[in-house]
Amino acid sequence: MTSSSTTRFFELDLTDDPHKFTLDVNYGLSVGPPKQKFLFGGVGLASAVRALELSTDRPLIWATAQYLSFALPGETVEVDVRAATEGKSVTQARVLGHVGDREIYTVNAACGTRGQDLDHQWGEMPDVPGPEACDPRPQMRPTTEGEPEDLANRIDTRVALGRYGKKRGEGGLSADGRAILWARPDDPSTQIDAIMLAVIADYVPGATGSALGMHAGSNSLDNTLRIRKIVPTDWVCIDIQIHGIHDGFVHGTARLWAQDGTLMAIASQSGIVRIWDFDAKRFR
Repeated sequence: MTSSSTTRFFELDLTDDPHKFTLDVNYGLSVGPPKQKFLFGGVGLASAVRALELSTDRPLIWATAQYLSFALPGETVEVDVRAATEGKSVTQARVLGHVGDREIYTVNAACGTRGQDLDHQWGEMPDVPGPEACDPRPQMRPTTEGEPEDLANRIDTRVALGRYGKKRGEGGLSADGRAILWARPDDPSTQIDAIMLAVIADYVPGATGSALGMHAGSNSLDNTLRIRKIVPTDWVCIDIQIHGIHDGFVHGTARLWAQDGTLMAIASQSGIVRIWDFDAKRFR
């Protein structure tokens, strides 16, 4: 079940400053309608996680991102680790992602390890069919022939529970707001690490449409990831709970499980609800 992964989903470019890095935005790191692609929020958080790992040489404990603007394909995001406070076992820092003077995201985080033997989890992975028995998650936005592949094409995502791809009036409100996905990198050599979990955790807003029973999603305002324990696994089970929607905003959480039932991480997000207008072919 486990893989001999040797690569990361993406990598940062180093600079002469050990606390500053760059990320070239391409279609493979972007999402959105044709000709309106932008850097996936989860990649923004993941870039900060990687910068922290490289800068502090310590593993991630938690990180929370606030999204301020969009970075577009062809642009280069400068990823700066700032205001680091280093203790015996924990480093706390802030990371700023910006294109020139335009701030794209800011991340507060802590990294570290204490080497203690305590290792427990409460709660169990949901009892759902395995990924091979689940249908692929349908694409929410129509694609254009000849369009370069975006991030959605780089992650194999299966629906274990939920109503993805519904148009207005087809589904009705979900009884419990819950959705469960299986996800893995399309490239089997890509390791599932804190970087990959930060990307996958950004699937919480995508469950908005499942909860509403319509073709909808949301733009992330934030993204928080808390790492418990990362173990080798080929697939990640994402147990998403949409807690509520009001006044055009959605709030949800997720638990990210390895195939062996290990709770690897906990995520939470808020977002701006977007509903697909099929007549106008746009979100509103």
